[in-house]
Amino acid sequence: MLCALAAAVCFGTASVLQAMAARAASPGTGAGVDPALLVRALRQWRYAAGLGLDGVGFVFQVVALRSVPIYAVGAALAASLAVTAVVAARLLRVRLSGAEWGAVGAVCAGLALLALASGAEGAGAGSDALRYAMLGVAVGVLGVGGVAGRLSGRGRALALGLCSGFGFGVVEVSVRLIDDVSPGGLLTDPAVYALLVGGGAAFLLLTSAVQRGSVTVATAGMVLGETVGPALVGVAFLGDRARPGLGWLGVLGFAVAVTAALSLTRFAAPEPPPPTPS
Repeated sequence: MLCALAAAVCFGTASVLQAMAARAASPGTGAGVDPALLVRALRQWRYAAGLGLDGVGFVFQVVALRSVPIYAVGAALAASLAVTAVVAARLLRVRLSGAEWGAVGAVCAGLALLALASGAEGAGAGSDALRYAMLGVAVGVLGVGGVAGRLSGRGRALALGLCSGFGFGVVEVSVRLIDDVSPGGLLTDPAVYALLVGGGAAFLLLTSAVQRGSVTVATAGMVLGETVGPALVGVAFLGDRARPGLGWLGVLGFAVAVTAALSLTRFAAPEPPPPTPS
């Protein structure tokens, strides 16, 4: 759980830097999802720094996923929104209301309940069918996201956010499915390709969503996609369970943490500060 929380700190801080860079990048002229957006965003130092933090956070995430159930890690990653809210309040001088500070506290309380209730990671190794299913979902996310990018308004932001969440969810499940880390094993494991395709699609779709759409709507969709789906897969197919007799506490902690995080979605990509007049 400490590693999961460390990952949330890294991801929450990175989201501030990446959103500022994505909005500073030129929007491009093509319709739909623009793959070149990532290239333009990378020219911004804030985006590169955010990617560095994402890399460190991913290492913490992998360690956490190999030690505790997926539902616990997913709820902790959703708490990155609380981290972003605090970072925005400190660095960007964004004012948090009393209710929003209460939501930050509720996220922490929900994670504490979840930590008390969570057992060790499930003993299930996952079948080959599940590995290929994750690869299929990853490819499907990329395809559906390409179609969703041609929508407009809140529908576009929500669809892209959900697709990016499912992509990040594929990454969470795939980490648990990879059991042979030898070069030969990695090259022949469908879960490895699911992780790469799902992660790449998620980054592309989320960056496109926050640049030209409602950040709040997009992030709400992402949080739902990356927490609920992987949690169900972990319980149904990988043997994730709570401590004996504490299943109700785990469900309560998960619900409180995710619901409180959703109330903080406006901080997922705070507006960059206005330019100084010349």
